[in-house]
Amino acid sequence: MSKLSKTEVVTSHGVIAVEENSAHGPKVLFLHGNSTCRAVFRKQFMDDILGSYHLIALDLPGHGESGDAVDPKRTYSRPGLADACLEVMAAMGIRSAVIVGWSLGGHIAIEMLSRSAGIDGIMVTGTPPVGDNIAEGFRRRPLGGLAGEAELTSEEAVEFAHAIMGPHLEPFIPNTIRRTDKHFRPLLVSGAMKGQGANQRDVLSATSVPTAIVNGALDDIVNLDYVKSVPYGNLWNDTCVRIPRASHAPFWEVPASFNALLRNFLDDVHQ
Repeated sequence: MSKLSKTEVVTSHGVIAVEENSAHGPKVLFLHGNSTCRAVFRKQFMDDILGSYHLIALDLPGHGESGDAVDPKRTYSRPGLADACLEVMAAMGIRSAVIVGWSLGGHIAIEMLSRSAGIDGIMVTGTPPVGDNIAEGFRRRPLGGLAGEAELTSEEAVEFAHAIMGPHLEPFIPNTIRRTDKHFRPLLVSGAMKGQGANQRDVLSATSVPTAIVNGALDDIVNLDYVKSVPYGNLWNDTCVRIPRASHAPFWEVPASFNALLRNFLDDVHQ
């Protein structure tokens, strides 16, 4: 397994914490979900099956070890977060990468795809490519409304963590949820309700960039039938994958299955 290193990247949105391995293969950028951090992808960074690829993960503005946004209203939206991630890529000299996005991270990946030619492929998990009617992509109001609350109690953070990551939690997860900038969740949700950002259904319908859609078969947040209904422009293997015995975070719950799929997708993109 290659060594890991950490750095901080200064952007117009704030200081972003980044972690990467030392491999020299094609670059893969991991984007985490609402109120979590880059550490949720630890099981990908530790798996030798992905070790030949240059893996990079960051903490979104207002999350983890990154600084809070300089201008929250500018940054805490899908377009603002996509712009921040693209600034990180540019600052690090990353001309192109495959983006792996989970939940909110998947929405950011699709937003990046709509505005950058430097995306080799995207794999999204726990992410419905929403169109004009956002509610179609979800089975219920996400997290019972907690996804939009400014601050959470310890009990609410644990409830939030179980809802998105399943029963097997580690202490850093609810702690990270509580660390999130109090401006983040309300601004993110209100912006989405106002229609900020690209029509993601249209973006994935029009793109020729390889697109992998991988979800846990037991995800009770995302409407998997809606996900399947999207007319993708270049869907990997012509199917939306559902991983058995996994819910909203298959990369955490069943990492061996997820990592094997990711390796196959990366190899196909770069063949």
